[in-house]
Amino acid sequence: MPGYEVTEPRLRCVLPFKAAPAEVRLLRRAAVKQLIQWGAPVAVDEAELLLTELATNVIKHVGEGASATLILEWKGERLRLEVHDKSEILPLSKSAGRDDVCGRGLHLLASLAVDWGTVLTAAGKAVWCEISAGTGSACQRMERALAVLENYQDAGRVSALQGGRRDEGLAESAVALIADLLHWSAARGHDPDDILDRAQMHYEAEADAA
Repeated sequence: MPGYEVTEPRLRCVLPFKAAPAEVRLLRRAAVKQLIQWGAPVAVDEAELLLTELATNVIKHVGEGASATLILEWKGERLRLEVHDKSEILPLSKSAGRDDVCGRGLHLLASLAVDWGTVLTAAGKAVWCEISAGTGSACQRMERALAVLENYQDAGRVSALQGGRRDEGLAESAVALIADLLHWSAARGHDPDDILDRAQMHYEAEADAA
């Protein structure tokens, strides 16, 4: 993967890459290293997941081996991620069925990001999103989790439930969501057990700090 450049004082990082699973892993490592150097550890987990989804979409919808670029930019209390490619076809958000393997990427993006969008460029298009890089991430995590669960499966059925029955419905969606995320991580070469262990460590660290 080609090298990258960082220009001050805008804290902007440009990471060219090829749309391939091995390149996405290198891209993720380079981005995490840059965020840590910027002093943004609270944004690393969200950024790693979102940039993986953005880069993987290039592989799926533009083609493996396509040239693309990730741009990270620190903007006040937000971290902006942009993935540029040479295709002019804008992604469309579609409703994903309970048993669908694909189709959840943009829903995940919308759930985790503060804001996101697409734009045509002179060379193709860019898909971008912004995440909060400030403090108070625990409350934000709760709000994001609830939004994801309420829209994940059978949203109408779950929202119609009341009290304990609604909590049970959301819990069922949580289990299904975790299972799908493990399938997603395994398909991209990650160890699902390692993902669970890391998530547990993050949860325990945040619980102890609360």
